[in-house]
Formats: sequence, structure tokens, C-alpha cells
Amino acid sequence: MIELLPLLLSAFVLGLLGGGHCLGMCGGLMGALTMAIPAEQRNKRLRLLIAYNLGRVLSYATAGLLVGLAGWAVAQSPAAMALRVVAALLLIAMGLYLAGWWSGLTRIEAIGRGLWRHLQPIASRLMPVRNLPQALFLGALWGWLPCGLVYSTLLWAASQGDAFDSALLMLAFGIGTWPVLLATGLAAERITSMLRKRGVRMLGGIMVILFGLWTLPGPHQHWLMGH
Repeated sequence: MIELLPLLLSAFVLGLLGGGHCLGMCGGLMGALTMAIPAEQRNKRLRLLIAYNLGRVLSYATAGLLVGLAGWAVAQSPAAMALRVVAALLLIAMGLYLAGWWSGLTRIEAIGRGLWRHLQPIASRLMPVRNLPQALFLGALWGWLPCGLVYSTLLWAASQGDAFDSALLMLAFGIGTWPVLLATGLAAERITSMLRKRGVRMLGGIMVILFGLWTLPGPHQHWLMGH
């Protein structure tokens, strides 16, 4: 478990730095979910927002467990190296997107649109939100919204070759996305405006690119570990 801590921290930072993408992808949805809270429930807004996000993060962890099982199945095969290379390239693409230098990553989101078309009507029937279980379930559905950032992180998690580790990595990633989305739901303009700044987005993008380069198999990993 101790050996997993650096990866968990990396996954958390990845979610935190991906806040700029989350604002674009989920910020509007977070605002819509907040507006869906009836006036008489506004005093419970923070609890409902926490329930939304808890459901979302649990969906990420579930997806991590599923892809982790697939990653475990190929961990001892030649496909394992290919999976890690693809995961690293997707992380680099994600960093380019976060920095605003290349938006090709958004094409990956088309993969999950078919599933979301089936889930969206169910999510619509859960609004307006009146209680915590309803908010939790709606958040769990929200977790399956097509997102290139999530898909890239999922593939990286799958490349670990262990279902439990993959689930933990996705859980840490999901927790990392909490600050920006909770701030958006609570109309914390100072935090959201800071995360929208180009300099912050570029810094986040560069760090994700470096992390992708570190994930890419090769002799440079031994040099980096030595330093």
C-alpha cells in the first residue's frame, strides 16, 4: 500500500489540475444540478452537492475496478506494454488539451455518448432533487458522462494491472476533482476564476504532459527514478 501512495498522489493531482477541463465539461452541469434543488431544500445545498460528487466519484471507482480487471487480464501478456504506451500518450494528449494547445482529446468523448444517451433520460427523471439518496444516485449517473479526461485516466489506471489499485487510483482522481466542482456549485467565483486563468491551465497541462512522459516506458524512467 505504501508503494501505491505516490501513484495515488499523482492521481489526486491529476484530478485537481484537470479542474479547468472539469469547469468546461461539468461546470455547467454542476450549475444545472444546483438550480434543480427546490427552493425549500436550499438550506441543504452543501449536503446535496456533496452527495452529487460522492456518487460521481464512486462511479469513477467502479469504472476503475472494471477496467482494472481487464488490465489484470493482460498484465502478463505482450499487450501490457502496448496498454501502458497508449495510456502515456493519452496523458500527454490530455496535458496538451488542458494547456489549450491541442483539442484532439475531445474526440475520445464520442466513445461514451451512446451509453450516455441511455442514461440521460433516467437522470432527467431524478430532477428536481429533494433528498440525499436521490442526489447520490444522480451523481452516480453523472459519473458516466463522456469525458476525455476520465477516459485517459481510466486507461492509465488499467495499465497498473491490478483491479483494486485501478479502483483506488480512480477514487483518488475523483476526489481531486472535488474542489473545483464544489466551488462551482457553491458559486465560489474566486476559486473558479483562478482555475480558468490561462497560466494555471498551462501549468496544469505541462505537469500532466511530464507525467505522461514519465509513464511512457523507456530508459528515461530509470534516470528519473535515480534523480
